[in-house]
Amino acid sequence: MSKKQAKNTWYPLDNAGVLYSAIQKDRYSAIYRFSAVMTEPVNPPLLQRAVEKTMPRFPGFAVRMRRGAFWCYFEPNPNPGPFVKQDMVNPCQPVRFREDNEWLIRIFYYEHRISLEVFHAISDGAGTLVFFRTLLAVYLRELGYAIPIGPGILDITQPPRKEELEDAYAKYAGQRILRDKLEKTAFPNTSQPEPFYTLNVTMGLVPVDQLRKVSQQYNASVTEYLTAVLLQSLLENQAARHYRHPRPVALAIPINLRPWFPSETLRNFILTVRPCIDPTLGEYTLEEIVRQVHSYMRLHANRQEMQAKLTGNVQFTKNRFLQMVPLFLKNPIMAFSYQLVGVRPYSGTYTNPGIFHVPPEMEPHIHHMEVMLGQATRPSPHCASISYGNTMAITFAGTGVSSETERRFFSHLVQAGIHVKVESNRTH
Repeated sequence: MSKKQAKNTWYPLDNAGVLYSAIQKDRYSAIYRFSAVMTEPVNPPLLQRAVEKTMPRFPGFAVRMRRGAFWCYFEPNPNPGPFVKQDMVNPCQPVRFREDNEWLIRIFYYEHRISLEVFHAISDGAGTLVFFRTLLAVYLRELGYAIPIGPGILDITQPPRKEELEDAYAKYAGQRILRDKLEKTAFPNTSQPEPFYTLNVTMGLVPVDQLRKVSQQYNASVTEYLTAVLLQSLLENQAARHYRHPRPVALAIPINLRPWFPSETLRNFILTVRPCIDPTLGEYTLEEIVRQVHSYMRLHANRQEMQAKLTGNVQFTKNRFLQMVPLFLKNPIMAFSYQLVGVRPYSGTYTNPGIFHVPPEMEPHIHHMEVMLGQATRPSPHCASISYGNTMAITFAGTGVSSETERRFFSHLVQAGIHVKVESNRTH
């Protein structure tokens, strides 16, 4: 793309991007991180060369944020970068649109680890993993290895395709609307906040075969089983506080919409579902929680319901009155709405992008993968997991002092006979 073309190019934000830009502030951004732990120490100059070769193939990641009178939008970032940097103790720092040459992605390295951080307004996990997988393939080629183009690895010698930049929400919006009802306030699972900016990260490395074996004993998928264990841990956290009126415990589980609505977009295309356990109805065994999660996911993760939900979200942003509200008034309204429907009804988030697949030629060069969600809007931990080979990395990250959630969660896995190797950046 020429400089003149870049100057005249802009990208409207998709439905999710509108939300993430509205709730972004100096002390909070929706940031997430993927990491590949390589079998060889990272070569920073070659990693930088790989970044420079890869970025032109992904124009949706090579953008900066601009604020219009009524909406934020993306435009190509003409500034130098992004530059690879040595990693830091507290990852997933908030984005500040005027800093770091206005880049909304970051690439870090430390010993054997390569990490990519992305502002969620750009892309979801599925789209970012295509970028990251391609970057890793290009980096390994720079090291002299023959890595083929394959599924999930794009050809950097080819121009970007328009399908990769499409707004899939708008494409699949229909006529029927299903707006989420105002759910009950959930147990927030907060604790005393750490000093700004301290992100406590605890990661458990778990054998996938052991995890799958235990999940099958409950007739559940790995995601359903881990969701149930996390809900059980949150119920125990709340019970330990002896509230007179306990609240429901609920999780936001992002669902990748691409299997239901065919799209090659590398932008956001997710919705969340809300498995919930209400302790006022009585005590639940883990088996009962797993059964309830399994049934809930089967009932609500369907094409018709998800299309009706995304249609409502799209029509909300296309509302004529909202279109005419200036951005400085619109963002606080949307941020308040997010607190009501996106924060208050949840005790936390759990996301599992699944298995990280690579061509056989790449497999010997990657030891395991990691994923991390950045800080929540309040001092409570989020959970994320990803698997590669026979290793799943399950990560808790949050700005609260308490480590009760991760302690209970991993203890349950150990009690189930699953080996867990725990790593953390906590100093207390």
